[in-house]
Amino acid sequence: MRWLVLTLVLLASPALAVQPDEVLDDPRLEERARELSKGLRCLVCRNENIDESNADLARDLRLAVRERLVAGDSDEEVIEYLVNRYGEYVLLQPRANGVNLILWLAGPAMLLGGIGVAAVALRRKPTATQNDAALSPEEQARLNAILKE
Repeated sequence: MRWLVLTLVLLASPALAVQPDEVLDDPRLEERARELSKGLRCLVCRNENIDESNADLARDLRLAVRERLVAGDSDEEVIEYLVNRYGEYVLLQPRANGVNLILWLAGPAMLLGGIGVAAVALRRKPTATQNDAALSPEEQARLNAILKE
């Protein structure tokens, strides 16, 4: 029974994509590599980070991160190296500057614009009292005649 429970626990645990031959000897560098890998997109799997992806390209990216860290690069230099090589799409959280700033601001700007258009439309909407003009004497007489019937 214990073997069955142990087997089920092992099968239910998440599979780690990082292979044993990728792991660095220095625990600090390995921790930095893992943290950086969590913020980098697998270009094959789309919205999965390279730390969890089993794709060959994700492995290459993990190895590149580790190589740069061993070479003495800072975290920012490693990220910049990968962005220069693969483009900003490699970042799971794109930067909010340059052309991306337009994308970051477009949603809130359209929401505010929509609220403004709705506010103007509601202000200009004619109310019931504005549409009702006083009846002429002929119309009043006709209305009274209709109501008496």
